[in-house]
Amino acid sequence: MKKVCVLGAGLVAGPLVEYLLNLGEVEVKVADLDEGRARQLVGQHPRGQAFHLDLRDKEKLEDLIAGVEVVASMVPYTFHPYVAGLCLELGKHLVTASYVSPEMKKYDEPARSKGLIFLNECGLDPGLDHMEAKKCINQARAAGGQVLSFISYCGGLPAPEANNNPFGYKFSWSPRGVLLAGRNEARYLKDGQEVVIPAEELFNHFELVEIPGLGQFEAYPNRNSVIYRQIYDIPEVQTIMRGTLRYPGWCFKLKKIGELGLLDINDREWTATTYAGFMREWLGIKDDEDLKAAVASRLKLDPESDTIKAFEWLGLFSSKPLPSQKSSPLDLLTAIMWDKMQYEKNERDMNILKHELLISYPSGQKEKLVSTLIDFGQPGGHSSMSRLVGWPVALGVKLILQNRIKGRGVLIPTTPDIYEPILAELKALGVNFKEEKNLIN
Repeated sequence: MKKVCVLGAGLVAGPLVEYLLNLGEVEVKVADLDEGRARQLVGQHPRGQAFHLDLRDKEKLEDLIAGVEVVASMVPYTFHPYVAGLCLELGKHLVTASYVSPEMKKYDEPARSKGLIFLNECGLDPGLDHMEAKKCINQARAAGGQVLSFISYCGGLPAPEANNNPFGYKFSWSPRGVLLAGRNEARYLKDGQEVVIPAEELFNHFELVEIPGLGQFEAYPNRNSVIYRQIYDIPEVQTIMRGTLRYPGWCFKLKKIGELGLLDINDREWTATTYAGFMREWLGIKDDEDLKAAVASRLKLDPESDTIKAFEWLGLFSSKPLPSQKSSPLDLLTAIMWDKMQYEKNERDMNILKHELLISYPSGQKEKLVSTLIDFGQPGGHSSMSRLVGWPVALGVKLILQNRIKGRGVLIPTTPDIYEPILAELKALGVNFKEEKNLIN
């Protein structure tokens, strides 16, 4: 009997646990700070066990890891290197859905020397984006083509009928992670030149992208796209950009949130007890000033503008109690957004992943290849985000258990032995990329 430990029972863990339990000869241990959430995921399944786990309890974490072959870490990404260190020490394989951090990268050689697989970036974005990209690139290469341009967009959003709040957004994964992404600078290549967008300018740099059947979305650059020239092995590429998709209006509102300093991650002690009080204290607005008007003036906006109304709807000017009087502005923002921007029981989320490649062939012919995935959640069932993150992680675990992954060390799913079986099984599960090819004269 193979044994797997899933660390974290949060928003995207359900389909992962369900898939592993359905495999048959696999026992699954699910551990979370909230044991009730873990118990809910395993239910009454005879091969499932739920555990309470505080990650700071190293002894208990070691016990859990020691008793399994593979660990699927679904805890916040900052904890992955810590988990990886224990997996290395105990000789266990690891799968995550998070980007390879510099701290994780350090485990590459030690893991390889011990014959271990630390498979990261095996979710949706990062994850399925890599897999479909490499499939398209390798197909082009096999036909003698060179990739001149690679542009990719991905967004996890409310389905159109659930797009009913002023931000055009609801949380299907870590709310803090969504906001932290707004603190990253962006780098990409355009016509052979590197473009650098400072974090404070990020939301000024978006373009409108048309998604067939769904309309227009804002697309802004995501992190460092330049490194994918090497990761995807396309040294010839002249334009390469990976971007995030949002409904129109998101970028301007997030820009203004940034201008207020609400993405600051430094903890502070607040004398205020409400969100209105916090805004006054943080921005230095006197008690006898109209808070809404003062914020609007500071942002050079009309108090009745859509953005100020969105902040009012969120509760930033309200008497809503602060969740903590020792917290960062970003965490206070996260808490109130999480409270107001969750999915209702029967609402659907939606994921869009779109790759656009310009390919040149030896004949001089050029081809535009567009590969698009549009996936919707199941009302009352699993969200699209949980399936598109959880299933690839589960399939990565399965490939390790079946000894089908050739590489060792810190890996991402860019090799055919990983992406081909995962994409094939996902297609069987109803996750379909639609490819469209057009010749360009």
